[in-house]
Amino acid sequence: MLVISQDLVDAMVAHARADHPDEACGVIAGPAGSDRPERFIPMVNAARSPTFYEFDTTDLLRLYRDMDDRDEVPVVIYHSHTATEAFPSRTDVSYASEPEAHYVLVSTRETGREEGPFELRSFRIVEGTVTEEEVRIEVA
Repeated sequence: MLVISQDLVDAMVAHARADHPDEACGVIAGPAGSDRPERFIPMVNAARSPTFYEFDTTDLLRLYRDMDDRDEVPVVIYHSHTATEAFPSRTDVSYASEPEAHYVLVSTRETGREEGPFELRSFRIVEGTVTEEEVRIEVA
């Protein structure tokens, strides 16, 4: 189960809406070994695509060095889908390389950049196997 604060959910949804119609992507880091998402880190979709996301390799290297310096890990790796449901695509599954991370998808297909309904789901992706998990949102 992913336990996450409402503030972090709001930040992911805001990022997804701001980047629509392109997919948004980012990481929420947390203390190593804690499984607690704490630090929101929006990234640039280097692909600038409505159907695909890609982290810039230089930005990703910088992020991992920063997390190492802070004794953090990527607790959540998130991205948006702009025209489909919040479920990992084959490409998403093939690029999933963090077996301990929660892969969160936000779908903005109903409202795009506007306020309104969105879909948010979380998955574990390990060696090509996708398992949906419950999401518990906590209000601070």
